[in-house]
Amino acid sequence: MKLKYPINLHKGSTFLVVSGLMFFYDNYSIASWLYLALHGSYGLMWLLKDNMFPDRQWEQRVSIGYGLFVFVVLALYWLAPFMLVSQFREPSSIAMATAVSLNCIGVMLHFGSDAQKYFTLKYKQGLITEGFFKRTRNINYLGELMIYVGFALLSASWVGFIGITLFFVGAFIPNMIKKDKSLARYSDFNNYKQTSGLLLPKISLTKSTPSTLQ
Repeated sequence: MKLKYPINLHKGSTFLVVSGLMFFYDNYSIASWLYLALHGSYGLMWLLKDNMFPDRQWEQRVSIGYGLFVFVVLALYWLAPFMLVSQFREPSSIAMATAVSLNCIGVMLHFGSDAQKYFTLKYKQGLITEGFFKRTRNINYLGELMIYVGFALLSASWVGFIGITLFFVGAFIPNMIKKDKSLARYSDFNNYKQTSGLLLPKISLTKSTPSTLQ
């Protein structure tokens, strides 16, 4: 199977999982509905993204056993809604407002940068140093991190942070390092690396000449 199959199954079924938790525990609080709206819609947007501008790394074929393993690991993200709904937790107004803000900004950074990368490389291969990627080499991961931190905040529990913490350490960081090694083959990479951050945007106080695709 393709690696994207278990990933898409997880993303697409999140809406059903969260609504199922709400029904099972008879918890229809504002926080529960908010979580359903944010995480559920994110899963649906992911499916649209995969249809319109898919990520090539998820196209690789893996064994069924590995696919099941990926799905089980991704299920750790469901700890946040489980804690929120099953424990009838009530996140503060500040936490809910922060979660919505992180979700909105994170979705723009995550999906916007993925779209830029897909359509740029579709017509011209090379190092992308403009737009979303001008100041950070992994703005898509930054956006995804913001999204899931927002979900974790809504859980009102440290347990909600388990999924994103493990993925950040076990997947995000290794993938970012791997990407840097791959981009190092381009002659202009060293200059680009000096003007961009690995994850967080690198702000320069001096005016520099804009880079171009190599």
